[in-house]
Amino acid sequence: MGTRRVVVERHLTDEELRDAIKEADDPKVVRRLCFVNNLYEGDTLKQATRRVGASRAIGSEWLTRWNEDGPAGLVPRFGDGRPPKLTHQQARDLQRLLEEGQPWTTNDVVQLIEAEFGVSYHPGHVSRLLRHTYGMSYSIPRPETPSRPENAEEILAERLEDALGEIEADRGEEDTDSEGTVLGFFR
Repeated sequence: MGTRRVVVERHLTDEELRDAIKEADDPKVVRRLCFVNNLYEGDTLKQATRRVGASRAIGSEWLTRWNEDGPAGLVPRFGDGRPPKLTHQQARDLQRLLEEGQPWTTNDVVQLIEAEFGVSYHPGHVSRLLRHTYGMSYSIPRPETPSRPENAEEILAERLEDALGEIEADRGEEDTDSEGTVLGFFR
């Protein structure tokens, strides 16, 4: 079964096929042209697909498309997905509005898009849109940490003094001439 030779239409000469491989911009087209080149060189369908890392079913489809349409048949036939609901200009306008009125909740943005552009999005999609397209992240703006005690500076100074006192005691008297302990982030 794996030794069966297939009929390959020779739409291009060997040299034209090698040139087409070199000139192709799309890696998918290059892979498919290499598959056809393997068939030109006498590979079976099984051998040709294995060399390019494809299944025999895919290779069979590529061969059918090659035989019917030549090189044009190997160009992928799918689009880039569903077109966006907002135009490029609307997306730029939305970004400007988002930057002006921060902070936003997801539901606020859903309502903003509906009111400004007449487009409705699911809140889950808006959340992904804000993170991935607009580089925004969800956070709760707080002027201070709610769990922070009122006398936080005093507590810090006390604990620092206790810690430094312990360090000085551990050093002994021979290290008392040092410059002191420096705390912080270093590079």
